[in-house]
Amino acid sequence: MEFDTKTPKYATSDPTSFASDSVRQRWPVILTGAIDDVYRAVSKADDPERQAEGKKIVEQLGILKYEVQHDRKLSPIEDDGYPEEIAAYNKEIEDLGNPSWLDVPWLFAECYMYRRISTFFQLTKHWRNYDIFARQKIDTFRTSRNAVLELASRYRELVEELRANKDVTHDEEAEKLLFAEFFDICLWGNATDLSLLTTLTYDDIQKLQGSAARKAAEENILVNDIPATYEILSKARAEGRKERRVDLVLDNAGFELYVDLALAGFLLSSGLATQVVLRPKSLPWFVSDVLPGDFSALLNAIANPKAFFETQTEDEQLQDKMPEPVSDKEAQDLVFVFQEWANLHAEGQLIMRPNRYWTAGGSFWRLPHQAPALHDDLKGAELVIFKGDLNYRKLTGDADWDATTPFQEALGPMGKGSGVNVLSLRTCKADVVVGLPAGKDEELRKTDGGGGDSGARRWAWHGKWAVVCLSQGS
Repeated sequence: MEFDTKTPKYATSDPTSFASDSVRQRWPVILTGAIDDVYRAVSKADDPERQAEGKKIVEQLGILKYEVQHDRKLSPIEDDGYPEEIAAYNKEIEDLGNPSWLDVPWLFAECYMYRRISTFFQLTKHWRNYDIFARQKIDTFRTSRNAVLELASRYRELVEELRANKDVTHDEEAEKLLFAEFFDICLWGNATDLSLLTTLTYDDIQKLQGSAARKAAEENILVNDIPATYEILSKARAEGRKERRVDLVLDNAGFELYVDLALAGFLLSSGLATQVVLRPKSLPWFVSDVLPGDFSALLNAIANPKAFFETQTEDEQLQDKMPEPVSDKEAQDLVFVFQEWANLHAEGQLIMRPNRYWTAGGSFWRLPHQAPALHDDLKGAELVIFKGDLNYRKLTGDADWDATTPFQEALGPMGKGSGVNVLSLRTCKADVVVGLPAGKDEELRKTDGGGGDSGARRWAWHGKWAVVCLSQGS
């Protein structure tokens, strides 16, 4: 806490904040889903010891849900083999004065909830590597089918075009357009965030994806530093730097990971990067965040698209509903994409580098002090892209900044002088927002559902608006 911004943080006690809605409405739904998932897994288990452990986990999840709903105090987390992590969480609880669920900094409480859930599994023999959110993540990727197939076709065209023209005079303007398109796809890919979309239907998810939706949403990018980002990477290439690395601090699995990989593939195919480092979480986190296993699950899905998309889900079996067949062209496009990414991975151009610091309970204001080795590693990249809303909240300390505060200022120790070029791609799904022109926040509050005079920044809660913010750390 000593390294945090002194600007007040969003707290669950503020009735005008999304924090208040989260603790009262979203988290009980998420915990109910977790309980249901483990219950289903227990019912299919044959080993009596595994069944007994699973039933205990269901009970522990139920107790946690009760504590959240009845405003109990946050209890110390039990040591599950990572004593330094647990000590840091428990010290923060103590430093906060042993708070209750309805009166605690939002960012810490949410991280605490997922870290505590993890201990329920880590302290067992048979469930240590179980991801309670895996089924939801892969099912949601399956519901993103139309957008997956559309992007596969477009990606294949672009890669083949880049290969065909690699010896032709470089067309910078065309490359800039492609660069902007891929970053635009990558930005809106996180429209599917399972920790937030707890009530959306299949049709709702479809509307959030695809090129038509992206075009309609372009005017909703409030800050757009994509052109300046292109200059950083093209300058490094022009200077002939042999190693030009781009890091992706990942957010959601499923379709968003798919578009992240498309961006990575484009950067490598175009020569704007020579290596892309993917940085996932190390434990199930905020429902849909990427774990290393989600990378292999996605590759397995697109390696055999007909088997993946044409196999009935459990729900489809119950409804006696058959999925639409995948055409030969669609299957060929997806297999092409799989082979491209698998080759990049095999050649060491596309690598995954987990770090347990990504699931710490605090903001990234603490990162240079608490994780100096990670900080030094990030400095080695030309650009570090932080995906999604949670990473934005962590970068800015999840604090109640004035909306006109410069992005670099809101990053604190990760901003000017950090040695890290930080790019945040974020669709707004929380209160904190910075870098806006004067008067823009007030204008958006006056829009339908924007919050008005309620004191709430409701326009920033639902992913309609986005920001692409760059901080050059030199």
